Amino acid sequence: MADTVSEQIAALSDEDWAIREEAATLLGTLKDARAVLPLTSALRDADRAVREAAIGALSALGPVSVPALAGCLGDPALQVQESASAILASIADARVFRPLIDALGSRDWIVRMHAAKGLGRIGDPEAVAALMPLLQDKVKAVREEVSGALAAIGTAAVEGLIHALEHDDWLVRLHAVEALGKLKSPASVDPLLRALFNERDSAIREDVVRALGALRDARAVDYLVTVMKEPSLRLLAVEALGHIGDRRAVPLLRRIVEGAPLGEPSDSVTPCADGWTDEMAIMGMAARALGMIADGVAIPSLIVALQNTITRSEAAAALTKFGPVVIPSLLPMLAKEQDENVRYHLRETLTAVGWRPGRV
Repeated sequence: MADTVSEQIAALSDEDWAIREEAATLLGTLKDARAVLPLTSALRDADRAVREAAIGALSALGPVSVPALAGCLGDPALQVQESASAILASIADARVFRPLIDALGSRDWIVRMHAAKGLGRIGDPEAVAALMPLLQDKVKAVREEVSGALAAIGTAAVEGLIHALEHDDWLVRLHAVEALGKLKSPASVDPLLRALFNERDSAIREDVVRALGALRDARAVDYLVTVMKEPSLRLLAVEALGHIGDRRAVPLLRRIVEGAPLGEPSDSVTPCADGWTDEMAIMGMAARALGMIADGVAIPSLIVALQNTITRSEAAAALTKFGPVVIPSLLPMLAKEQDENVRYHLRETLTAVGWRPGRV
């Protein structure tokens, strides 16, 4: 009986690129380790379609491909390095830890990017020291993958990232904040709070607020309320308070959703083409945040917000988070309401929380 694997390996050398492509694709489905080395050779094929088929096949073969791909990371041809690193970004394991560390120094940013992702997948704390300098990489995609890799490694990266919050390069500080937000370590809360008030770069401060929301630590509540005085941070702070879910924020969020002024207006008080302003967006976000917290004392404010075209959709969505408890408050409103748009949102909300016409 013919050996299909051997036949397809031989077909990788055919003069017709379409046959080579088909052979590479089929070898990926056959799951035979004998195909690994021939497929790594196909990463050098002159035809792009064949190379892509080989990449797909080696990815499909999984762990058996890993050792051979490690050798490809040092190949003289950058396209082979790029292909190997791209595959390892998804299937890397401890066997390629050292080759991936070396690949972080590649002159090809694509290789550096995939190597960082692969190291994040492996999760070895020893990679932290090698990854940290790449927070200064000139290519944004590399910096982002390094940030993600450090977050994936976890606790071992926290100390270095906290230290990076005081780095001279603002890009390092920015991506350190992003990584700490992903890590969600309680140890990063106080350093991030210091950064919130000591950092001068506005983009970093915005990311600090996002990170504090992601951390969901109640220690940040009072600080976020304080920065609500700053128009540029107001929307993000409201969202972060919703994610944290602490009831201490409810009175402030209720005032916002009911339209109470918050002091100094934002720079974007002039409506955009569609008439939307930052203040309107903040009111809608406050309604969403009240739904996240789901404290029953907020229900009256959200019902008021249903009457306002600015907050109606967000208020209706927020009320669904409370469940059937809102039914007694919404049914009388539905019976009296004349505005068909309001009635629509009332019916949608009631249906979402389990009410059906004819039932109490």
